[in-house]
Amino acid sequence: MRADMFRITVTALAALLLAQSGPALAEEEVPYWVSLRADEANMRVGPSESYPIEWVYQRVGLPMKVVRKLSGWRLVEDPDGTRGWIVSRFLSLERTAIVTGDEPAAIRAKPEKTGKLLWRAEPGVSGELGECRDGWCRFAVGEKSGWMAENRLWGTGEP
Repeated sequence: MRADMFRITVTALAALLLAQSGPALAEEEVPYWVSLRADEANMRVGPSESYPIEWVYQRVGLPMKVVRKLSGWRLVEDPDGTRGWIVSRFLSLERTAIVTGDEPAAIRAKPEKTGKLLWRAEPGVSGELGECRDGWCRFAVGEKSGWMAENRLWGTGEP
């Protein structure tokens, strides 16, 4: 009886750990969106630590597009179009986006041009990406959130 209880406990614990690991086990088909999860992530010219570092990113939440997978490495493209290899553990499946353009972008209370203006986000600001519909996306930076025109964000839609 005691051995059966032990097996049940171990099986339940294993199932719980697998369920909680979710995105880490997900095998996405390329291309797909990710964001940086690390405070510092090296982009290399090849998929190994023996390759030189091309860029060092220091921006948690920066959206990136994965265009190729190789073992524990991902060939990513950043919002400026730069491509390089990053270790997959530095990436998250959490969707984020970055404001594009030359002028601040309006964040509105409703997903429409006539919606009340809540605030403006400068180009280069990144934040959490929510649902997108009819050319508008829910966008949050810290405690502030609202709707932004989808054409002012990089990281939306199909990669």
